[in-house]
Amino acid sequence: MELDLKEYFHIVRKRIWLIATLVVLTCLVTGLVSYYFIKPQYSASTKLVVNSSYQAGGIARIDYGEVSASIMLVNTYKEIIRTPAIMDKVAAELPELDLTADQIISMVKVSTVNETQVLTITVTDYNHETAVKLVNAISNVFKTDIPKIMQVDNVTLLNQAKQEEVPFPVSPNAKMNIILALILSLIAGIGLAFLMEYLDDTIKSEKEIEQYLGLPILSVITRIKSNDLKHDAPPSKPEQKVAGDSVYAGVNN
Repeated sequence: MELDLKEYFHIVRKRIWLIATLVVLTCLVTGLVSYYFIKPQYSASTKLVVNSSYQAGGIARIDYGEVSASIMLVNTYKEIIRTPAIMDKVAAELPELDLTADQIISMVKVSTVNETQVLTITVTDYNHETAVKLVNAISNVFKTDIPKIMQVDNVTLLNQAKQEEVPFPVSPNAKMNIILALILSLIAGIGLAFLMEYLDDTIKSEKEIEQYLGLPILSVITRIKSNDLKHDAPPSKPEQKVAGDSVYAGVNN
C-alpha cells in the first residue's frame, strides 16, 4: 500500500506522544550523564614557529627556499615532540606529577595548519593545572633539545599556556551531546512510529478497505454501543389482565 504525504503526517501525528516521550527522555538522560557522570577534561596549548629567516646587513631577510624547507621540517618536528627523547626529560622535570613518558605521550596532540611553519602543542588532562605544566615543559624541552637533535636552532616559542581561574572543559561538550541526542532520538522516534504502523495490519477505516481490496464501499455498518441500545429501546409495559381471562392452576399428584 502506497502512502501519500498526508498519511505520513498522520502517522507521525498519531504517535506524537511516543516520539515526544522518547526525545525528552533521551535528552534528559544525555544531559544528566554529560553534566554529572562524565569527568570533565581540560586542555592547554602552546605555539612554536620554525624560523626561516637569516641576517643580512643587520636586517632579517626571508629566503623562500628556506621557508619551504621549514614547512617540510614541521612534520618531522611533530614526530620528534611525541618521542621518549623529549618526554623522558619532561617527566624528569615534573616528578610531582608521577607520570611516565608513555602516559604523557598519550595526553599530547601536535597539530599544524597546512602550509605554515607554526606548531601547536596541546595537552589534555582531567586537571587544568597539570595540562598547563605539561604543555609548557614540553615546549621548553623541545626548544632546548632540538638544536642537539637536528643540529639547527630554528624553533621559537610564540606563547606559553597560562593557568585560568575558571577553566572551561573541552570534554564533555554537554550542549553538543544534547543536540545530537535530540536529532538522533527524533529520527529514532519517527522510525519507530513508522515501524509500528507497518507491523499493525488491522484495518481502521473504509479508505483502507478500498486500498487493500480495490473495491468500492457499498455500505457501512456503524458501531452501536450497548448503552445506546438500552437508551433507544421502548420501555416495557407491565402485563395487564383482561376480564374473562381464566386462570388455571395445576396440581401435581
